[in-house]
Amino acid sequence: MKIPELFNNGKTVFSFEIFPPKKDGSIDTVYKTLDELVDLKPDFISVTYGAGGSLPGCSTREIVGIIKEKYHTESIAHLTCVNSTKEDIDRIIGEFERCGIENVLALRGDINPDIPPKKDFLHASDLIAYMKQRGDFSFSGACYPEGHTESANIDEDIENLRKKVDAGASHLISQLFFDNSFFYEFLEKARAKGINVPIEAGIMPCVNAKQIQRMVTMCGASLPHKFTKLIARYENNPNAMRDAGIAYAVDQIIDLAANGVDGIHLYTMNNPYIARKISESVMGVLR
Repeated sequence: MKIPELFNNGKTVFSFEIFPPKKDGSIDTVYKTLDELVDLKPDFISVTYGAGGSLPGCSTREIVGIIKEKYHTESIAHLTCVNSTKEDIDRIIGEFERCGIENVLALRGDINPDIPPKKDFLHASDLIAYMKQRGDFSFSGACYPEGHTESANIDEDIENLRKKVDAGASHLISQLFFDNSFFYEFLEKARAKGINVPIEAGIMPCVNAKQIQRMVTMCGASLPHKFTKLIARYENNPNAMRDAGIAYAVDQIIDLAANGVDGIHLYTMNNPYIARKISESVMGVLR
């Protein structure tokens, strides 16, 4: 099933993100995670891109295949392009087609200062346009409620987002944010620019202070006063911090659902406990 079809039935789409286990992990961890997450009946599960840092037999492509074939749940394969040539992408297209993968989240990927990027694909829109000519895929893209860290401002970023949609992205997933007002302002501007594809709100349940600091450094998300007070109060009490982070994410989701958001994409961090607690709290308002 192509992901945009999920948005045709009038309900708020609810989806998860997971990542492949690293080389120092265990292949059993991904099965344990999926066993519990699929039981929560998400509309789809996205799998982040692991080019060479995941366990043998447990790449993004293979996990997406497992989700579809074993768990009968739709899935999206993340794919970055900054370090890929056209030949690399041609090979990946063949692998995706052999595995029955229909949905691709096209991303530029982070630029490693120690590895010069390839020149074939400078932007996610380039990857979408190239793959669209070579395979029957449905493309999703990333969007940034507070603007991409490399954009001069939110208006420039939305212009770039329009190029991604024009290239063929028919569904968008947002970067994490902790203040819903940023998402609503972004959504209004995107719609005004003619970006009318479904846009899911990406929600990260932050359950420890170090995780929050790392995420904010990576993506530039703002921390509202309510959230910084929560951190200050509970950062030295792990269980309380976890529960407070879950409660904050639940409040965000309920408010987003009440305002008619197209979907919620939960960044699970491969933690079924947190995903379950949030799912059980919000399912009534989403379904």
